[in-house]
Amino acid sequence: MEQPLKIQSLFIYPIKSCRGISVPQATVTQTGFQWDRYWLVVNYKGRAYTQRVEPKLALVESELPKEAFFEDWEPTKNSFLVVRAPGMSPLKIPMTKPSSVAEGVSMWEWSGSAFDEGEEAAKWFSDYLGKQSRLVRFNKETETRPSPPEFAAGYSTTFADMFPFLFASQVPTVNQETGVPGAAEPTETLMKFRSDSVLMPDKKPRGKVFFGKEMVWNWNLTNSEGKGKKTIKVGDTISVLKKIPSRAEAAV
Repeated sequence: MEQPLKIQSLFIYPIKSCRGISVPQATVTQTGFQWDRYWLVVNYKGRAYTQRVEPKLALVESELPKEAFFEDWEPTKNSFLVVRAPGMSPLKIPMTKPSSVAEGVSMWEWSGSAFDEGEEAAKWFSDYLGKQSRLVRFNKETETRPSPPEFAAGYSTTFADMFPFLFASQVPTVNQETGVPGAAEPTETLMKFRSDSVLMPDKKPRGKVFFGKEMVWNWNLTNSEGKGKKTIKVGDTISVLKKIPSRAEAAV
């Protein structure tokens, strides 16, 4: 008898491209897990940093209050995002809504405004990276980053790459313990059967490789265990409801 699939681990990445937090449970929202990719480090032009260009970000650790991962929790004046990195003093960011706004923030195809976390955070990341930087927070009240409409029309995310959720086995290119870019593998092997030229032969190849499954949460689906469930936990069982034989059929 085939063993059921189970969630082995859940990770929240409060700051885009920085180290994730392993959590026992996570609250699902329309744009992804609560607190996931809410913050972003940008350069002096407001453009996003990623580990692709700043692998040292992999050594930046984030800590949130334990109660932040429970459904319906709201931050108080004593709630902080604590940020740590080698050779740096801890940085404490209040989790209540900032008063400052940064205009001209951009990430990939998106540009807009975001909350600015202030001069102390800007100096901390500038000192750590050795270049002028700022820390901003996604403003859900005024901004929307739509997922690609050809795959997930009507869905959006915060500072995640393109979709609210990523189901994967391991981050493949940057060693998360040292912040050093890895060798060519497993990317070279993945290129043989997980590249855009193989998976999307009808489109112009751009040298992309896909190592996981990007997902959205279908709020229209219900189950007998709890209609409208918003929290998932490590150990929860995963069931495959339907298999799609081709990319073309999945997009319909």
